[in-house]
Amino acid sequence: MDTKGSKAPELPEVLTQMPMPSTCAPQQGVKTLVSSSTVAAQALANVIRPCYGPCGRQKLLMTAKGGTVCTSNVGAILKALQLEHPTAWLLREAAQTQAENGGDGTAFVVLLAGALLEQAELLLRAGLSRAQLRDAYAAAIVEVLAVLPSLVVRAMGPLEDPFWVLYSVMNTHTLSQTHFLTELVTQACWATREANGDFNPERVCVCTLRGATLEDSCLLPGLAVAWKLCGQVTTVLRGARVGLFACTFGPNSPNTPATARLSNPDDLTKFKKGNEQLVEKQVSQLAAMNINVVVVWGEIDEKTLICADKSGIMVIQATSRSGMTYLSEMLGTPLQPHLLPPVVPGKCQRVYGRELGESLAVVFEWDCPSTPALTLVLRGATVEGLRSAEQAAYHGIDAYFQLSQDPRLLPGAGATEMALAKFLSEKGCQLEGPSGPAFLAFAQALRSLPEALAENAGLTVPNVMAEMYGAHQAGDCLIGVGEEGIINAAQEQVWDTFLTKAQGLRVVGNVVLQLVAVDEVIVAKKIPMKQQDSKSDSKKANEYPSLVGKNILRTNK
Repeated sequence: MDTKGSKAPELPEVLTQMPMPSTCAPQQGVKTLVSSSTVAAQALANVIRPCYGPCGRQKLLMTAKGGTVCTSNVGAILKALQLEHPTAWLLREAAQTQAENGGDGTAFVVLLAGALLEQAELLLRAGLSRAQLRDAYAAAIVEVLAVLPSLVVRAMGPLEDPFWVLYSVMNTHTLSQTHFLTELVTQACWATREANGDFNPERVCVCTLRGATLEDSCLLPGLAVAWKLCGQVTTVLRGARVGLFACTFGPNSPNTPATARLSNPDDLTKFKKGNEQLVEKQVSQLAAMNINVVVVWGEIDEKTLICADKSGIMVIQATSRSGMTYLSEMLGTPLQPHLLPPVVPGKCQRVYGRELGESLAVVFEWDCPSTPALTLVLRGATVEGLRSAEQAAYHGIDAYFQLSQDPRLLPGAGATEMALAKFLSEKGCQLEGPSGPAFLAFAQALRSLPEALAENAGLTVPNVMAEMYGAHQAGDCLIGVGEEGIINAAQEQVWDTFLTKAQGLRVVGNVVLQLVAVDEVIVAKKIPMKQQDSKSDSKKANEYPSLVGKNILRTNK
């Protein structure tokens, strides 16, 4: 769908029609920028653009191990892409920075940065120098950040239900049951916030259990993990002392390269008894330290498990190293590489197994304020559905954390971007020199975001943009893009958090100001070493392919 028909009428035609001289020396750098950095940014933006907004489409990714992942999460898509251009690398880093600091808005960063670089190409062709363009863009960013607080519609009250704010965020990351999932996330965040209104997102965890449906999801106290209970001891209701081990629970692995030299049956009997004594000694050392819960990331030896049952030790088999690392941080005990008692065992109130249908979750409970208080246990029939719900839940938790830092709300659905574009257009028409066209170009880049929302919703982009443009010119800055046409974002309860939007604009400003100052991309080539053999010589003779005219993006194979 062509989205360029709704271009701002104030934008000088010279910016789109000015030919690029091929003989003028100063324009050679523009040619390099056009064929390299701008192409890379546009290629990355074209991949992300269909995933933008609540009507965004999904991408089918091929992982490095040959599996497939169906997702619309921009962070996962950017992580899966193998980027060959430094501009694409910088844009991905900027998006990751936004995800870490703002929790959401990764697509916003990529799309706006790509649109600004596209407009920068037109300005450079029109004759602006990079220094003038950079100064004008920097002034536009300052103006945008200064006027952004004036677009705030309302602030979330300390006792107000944040459901619709979280729904606006989570609706862009899940395909079904968004209302039910948002209610669970809202309940978890509301229950774990402090009395003074502060909120620690680490106190809310998310666990996925395959089976049943998403409507069977629930909240459990403490930290719940989808691990396996081994042995007969399945509950420690008081004073749990935990040891974490990243090794086999028992003697050394049978795969260890060792040979026992046995010359007669007596040697075999002694070897067997010695092995049993070693197992009993290891378990007795754990019991002597009053350790009654053992979490193992490795194999479980049956004889060692029997000894643990006799000593009243609960044995849990973990399935992920990252989960063990997180539990180690929460318990304050190290992850042991050998089956030896830790100097300082981890402590929690209780550990037990909780059956959820045909699945089992292991629950760790604390009474400390800095430890996990609730776990959102997500159920689903497919791995892809659980992954999508998990990503949406984490985005909702991050959005609530942003609200606890700053409760101000901006109109969503592209209304804020359109209002900022109107402000910059009016400002640009009044400025003289290079700042005027640069402000108009910045406004056009902002308009590309509601254009993407309308395009992904299947609407007629020129008609929707014309209606939005007329409404904002009439002073209604709350008009945005909905699934069936323009909507009033405040009436439809579609919100953007102020901190996330402001952080996204700052990130975009930093990366764009850095890229517009680049006039050439230089690729360092490997220097061939002395010839050793024909095989190594053929590998060392290969040079890096040129970045111009080659594939900018490709997925990991």
